[in-house]
Amino acid sequence: MISLSDSQKIGMGLTGFGVFFLFFGMILFFDKALLAIGNVLFVAGLSFVIGLERTFRFFFQKHKMKATGFFLGGVLIVLIGWPLIGMILEIYGFFLLFRGFFPVVVGFIRRVPVLGYLLNLPGISSLVDKVGESNNMV
Repeated sequence: MISLSDSQKIGMGLTGFGVFFLFFGMILFFDKALLAIGNVLFVAGLSFVIGLERTFRFFFQKHKMKATGFFLGGVLIVLIGWPLIGMILEIYGFFLLFRGFFPVVVGFIRRVPVLGYLLNLPGISSLVDKVGESNNMV
């Protein structure tokens, strides 16, 4: 069993709250205050989970600079007060940053009983196969 340190537990909580606020902010028609809180909590939680140095190294690798620019630029634009444009940039940057993890996530979700059945439906299966075929690991 993997034991988490106290800072990692705090980080998981912050990241979870960040995702919740981001989702809730999008549901409420891109409420800029909720999106800003969600962004700050998500990035802070990520830093607590993997550490400041590893977070910095992850975001500022040479081949991920474009993705980092879009993601952090989107966060900044949301904080300035243009939530729709900022979230579009953020989502694009997020997909660029974490595209190496998508095959692992798709493989895991396919083993979950109900979700695996949904991912194997004819129309959805080809789309999921395209997302899951990326061999570009982080």
